[in-house]
Amino acid sequence: MLVLTRKSNQSIMIGDDIEVSVLSVMGEKVRIGIRAPQDIPVFRTEIYLEIQRQEGQAETTEKDARGEVDEALGKLGESPS
Repeated sequence: MLVLTRKSNQSIMIGDDIEVSVLSVMGEKVRIGIRAPQDIPVFRTEIYLEIQRQEGQAETTEKDARGEVDEALGKLGESPS
């Protein structure tokens, strides 16, 4: 996993098409914005897991789902460690 430090109003790029911005930090909560092409789905992990269960594609643990997310990021040019 790549870990970066960003402040409010700063962002990172994933490949050429995905921008992740820190909108605000309030205590332990961080508000982020994600700008990505419409053909790239973006979900919170718990929603992603529910979709996978509903589609019957996986009865995975959260750890397995994180691995799938890391693999998808790798395909976009992000190199998870």
